[in-house]
Amino acid sequence: MRANRTLEIGTGLFVLLGFAALLFLTTQLPASGLKFGAPKAGYHVSAEFDNVGDLKVGAPVTMAGVHVGEVEGIRFDSKHYKAVVTLRIDFQYNKIPEDSYASIQTQGLLGGKYVGISAGGLDSYLKDGGSFYDHTQSAIVLESLINKFFANYASKGGGDGQGADNQSKVEPKK
Repeated sequence: MRANRTLEIGTGLFVLLGFAALLFLTTQLPASGLKFGAPKAGYHVSAEFDNVGDLKVGAPVTMAGVHVGEVEGIRFDSKHYKAVVTLRIDFQYNKIPEDSYASIQTQGLLGGKYVGISAGGLDSYLKDGGSFYDHTQSAIVLESLINKFFANYASKGGGDGQGADNQSKVEPKK
């Protein structure tokens, strides 16, 4: 009877530990917005985009493939009808030129979105509260790309029902 009770307690502790690990991992996902620990230090810059796709708070910010910060906030600017994305850049990356370019990119074919920064050429650097102004490229939405492809295909006569049977026939030589 004693061994059976020890087995039940051990199983219960194992299940509780599993739930605790699952809770911890869930809060560490970028989409959850919840994080354990103190907020990371850095300076904040903003960028305006026509379309952010499914970019989420907590998504990485990279430069040349190196993680330099993360997305801190996303809001809609009703005056300019654009999405304003607030980025937190780590202090060690304080030499990003002001004319740098921010774009929303996809990790792989169907992966999550992140913000990629391409370096500009100015000798003045982004500071806390700075902005990328018009140096942005919005997310490429796969569905709209497919719709444009099919619309272009249909406008060129590819979808009008004409096949090889309706093309002019060459008469054989007599």
